[in-house]
Amino acid sequence: MERETMEFDVVIVGAGPAGLSAACRLKQLDPDLMVCVVEKGSEVGAHILSGALFEPRALNELFPDWQHQGAPLNTPVSGDELYLLNEKGQTALPGWAIPKPMHNDGNYIISLGNLCRWLAEQAEALGVEIYPGFAAAEVLFDDNGKVTGIQTGDMGRLKDGSEGPQFQPGMNLTARQTLFAEGCRGHLGKQLLERFKLDQGKEPQHYAIGFKELWQVPKEQHQSGLVVHGAGWPLDKTATGGSFLYHLEDGLVSVGLIVDLNYKDPYLSPFDEFQRMKHHPLFAQYLKGGERISYGARAIAKGGLHALPQPVFPGGMLIGCDAGTLNFAKIKGSHTAMKSGMLAAEALVDDFKGEEPLTASHFARRFEASWLYQELHGARNFGAALHRWGPLLGGAYNWLEQNLLGGKAPWRLSDPVADHLQLETVDLHQPRQYPKADNKLSFDRLSSVFISNTNHEENQPCHLKLKDPEVPVAYNLPRFDEPAQRYCPAGVYEIVEEEGAKRLQINAQNCIHCKTCDIKDPSQNILWVTPEGAGGPNYPNM
Repeated sequence: MERETMEFDVVIVGAGPAGLSAACRLKQLDPDLMVCVVEKGSEVGAHILSGALFEPRALNELFPDWQHQGAPLNTPVSGDELYLLNEKGQTALPGWAIPKPMHNDGNYIISLGNLCRWLAEQAEALGVEIYPGFAAAEVLFDDNGKVTGIQTGDMGRLKDGSEGPQFQPGMNLTARQTLFAEGCRGHLGKQLLERFKLDQGKEPQHYAIGFKELWQVPKEQHQSGLVVHGAGWPLDKTATGGSFLYHLEDGLVSVGLIVDLNYKDPYLSPFDEFQRMKHHPLFAQYLKGGERISYGARAIAKGGLHALPQPVFPGGMLIGCDAGTLNFAKIKGSHTAMKSGMLAAEALVDDFKGEEPLTASHFARRFEASWLYQELHGARNFGAALHRWGPLLGGAYNWLEQNLLGGKAPWRLSDPVADHLQLETVDLHQPRQYPKADNKLSFDRLSSVFISNTNHEENQPCHLKLKDPEVPVAYNLPRFDEPAQRYCPAGVYEIVEEEGAKRLQINAQNCIHCKTCDIKDPSQNILWVTPEGAGGPNYPNM
């Protein structure tokens, strides 16, 4: 098929904090570079979801005058609380008992989507070309196997893959170097990891699913800048994670639950755990009488330094959460994603100028000399400790390592079992009965998807592929009661019975692009690929 081709110096896939920071830094260092960013969301920020507590360290480096330029960091942290929860109440931990990286002095409560919109404005002012609504569907290679750019997805294909009446072929965007900043479990990044064996010798990446709702709460229940974290309930010994509630400006509160995807119980429903969490007195006191404005969910890469792949390959790099740069000890990944993009940009400019070639070894030296490496190295055992010993003993270990040893323990804790291998069979567990949604504090999946503003063209090819269509019923159903029915936060997967035969129904139009199915399916039978550009959620202020 004849496809239009556009040539650039650098193509960046994804307009999140990593991709946009890389674009800005490239143009700051060399204004003559032709830089293009493609974004699958309908606009910059449409698919961005984070708590979000923001550490401004990388932003201070990228735009030292960000305050005068109007960056949307409007709510400095004014209070920082951590509780151990049980079903009826909570115990507050004093500040001295909290691991140092979890303190939030000097940080901000923000909408990461709005920060990305602001970064996009700065990038465009510097001369970056940004194309929202265009999904990067394929990687382009030359005859020697070097990455030469990406192909954007076709528009207007019908369910059977044929060309519809509104068909428009995707474009080839070629570049001297291509940066992949798709976020956690990027579908092109996943292919590049396998093709170039970038994660060879590394521990498996570990993930969580993070839920978030944005609420407008009564004025008397709002405390601007207050940060609340919880550990323990509603999760039990079969799962680890944590809860949060952050008070933004103007009576807005973000509330959420993070569930590690190494959980064991196939009957656990992370969505329903989140809904019942909001009935706990700690959270209900702030939410009661409020209005839920938006909902979303997203996978989080949290394996840290031990799982960090080699980011450099012929023709490009993985940056941000596509590589897994989140600092789990801080529960923050935005500033680290930004720094990884800036480091990549600096390396590319040096390569283009002939000062230092972009090779794995050269970039490794640059990375290891940065504060990003220092942060990830100091936090390298944090997640493994919680996975091994749970929130109490694991938390105690992390306090010792972080507060007494400064993250410089001379040993390494390993976390070698991939998340999808952790799920146990149904004979070891009992079905869980979750309370019915009251539509005041708790809600069902479909009403939640509705306020995520998710939309896909219904007649397009399904972007959730089954490698073997027999596996869900023949294997997953008898062993795990097909857990996709429960781990999906959007009601995409359901077992239906027709004429006495069961099958897995995929409601792809509900998909909010969280990637959990691609991660947690015990058979690794589900493959998430990008749908048409501009499809998916449309998050305002998330």
